[in-house]
Amino acid sequence: MGRVYLKQLLAGRDFAESDFAAGQMMNFVYLIGDRDAGECVVADPAWDVDGIIAAAEADGMKITGALATHYHPDHVGGEIFGMNIQGLPRLMEINPCKTHVHKLEADGVRMVTGLADSDLVKHESGDVLKVGEVEIEMLHTPGHTPGSLCFRLKDALIAGDTLFLQGCGRVDLPGGDPDEMYYTLTQRLSKLPGDMILFPGHAYGGEHAAMEKVRRTNPYLQIKDINTWRRHMG
Repeated sequence: MGRVYLKQLLAGRDFAESDFAAGQMMNFVYLIGDRDAGECVVADPAWDVDGIIAAAEADGMKITGALATHYHPDHVGGEIFGMNIQGLPRLMEINPCKTHVHKLEADGVRMVTGLADSDLVKHESGDVLKVGEVEIEMLHTPGHTPGSLCFRLKDALIAGDTLFLQGCGRVDLPGGDPDEMYYTLTQRLSKLPGDMILFPGHAYGGEHAAMEKVRRTNPYLQIKDINTWRRHMG
């Protein structure tokens, strides 16, 4: 990708190595930016913020902002399953910067992290964030949560919990909507080119793959009508 910087970090392997829960959850964190400018943003910083910053610094990159695919604590920090997960508050403490979210996700991010409204930059679908000279497009992909975002970077898609190599995000949690998820998978993401590389929010089925392969092998993308989808999703 030339000057484009994209680094995929797996919890329990590349950071938070001693955190058993992080390894079990298999979250990905992404560093995205401009190599020439030495600047990047971090997508879904959680579990071990110090380790994530160290990974960026090892590549000569400075974190200048954060992206949140959605508000769940395993992606932005907060309490879940009796755990208090490190996340955006720790990032603001040691590396103050703005967090970019979809406008419909801002309340959820504030609720689980305790961030102030002034810490957030609220976006619409199609907004573009520039990091140095590298552009990141924000795609609104509701279903898992009302304001879920995917981030498009040239020929890469950072998908959070919208789409995995195998499966998609749950729709039975607060804010989940099975119909919206169906429309996201079959319409909102359907026109993305087959050679675009999918980078998911969890290592469910693998770490990355071309969209054409995901469309061929992910059973959730084989469901042809919404009534069948509703029955499948309960």
